[in-house]
Amino acid sequence: MIRNILFAPVLLLAVPALADEQVPASQAEQVDYAGFALLTEEVATLRAERLLTKDEFFARASADGALLLDTRSAAAFAQGHIKGAVNLPFSDFTADKLAKVIGDTDRPIYIYCNNNFSDDVVPVRTKMATLALNIPTFINLVGYGYSNVWELSGTMPMAEADWVSAEAG
Repeated sequence: MIRNILFAPVLLLAVPALADEQVPASQAEQVDYAGFALLTEEVATLRAERLLTKDEFFARASADGALLLDTRSAAAFAQGHIKGAVNLPFSDFTADKLAKVIGDTDRPIYIYCNNNFSDDVVPVRTKMATLALNIPTFINLVGYGYSNVWELSGTMPMAEADWVSAEAG
């Protein structure tokens, strides 16, 4: 008991130091959950207006100047993707990389993800609906200043898309 009483002041002095070590000030300034939540709210209406049926999506994505963007991992992309898609993994998004791949911030960008396909097979294994990759992709593209983003809506079998598999190259 006496040992606990003597140890308590030392523990109280250590707690603020531990708290500082857990979230350094330099990191706190680079992680803004509240800002992301606000951006998500602001983008919600735009995203709802930018969901395209399969036929409209593929027609627009094949137009001159359009970019069909696949943000799945490089490995998943290599295993198969929609013909004509360009890969920039979501985890690699930076202002510089987006500018190199997309160019003009007004360029029409068409996105899809695993959850647009009902097969649930490699390379498009279904994710939790609330965590489908096209949701953060849309939000991040708009957040980086790309306002002409369009998203494939609904699901379809892979056979309904012009799919490039690993075997086909």
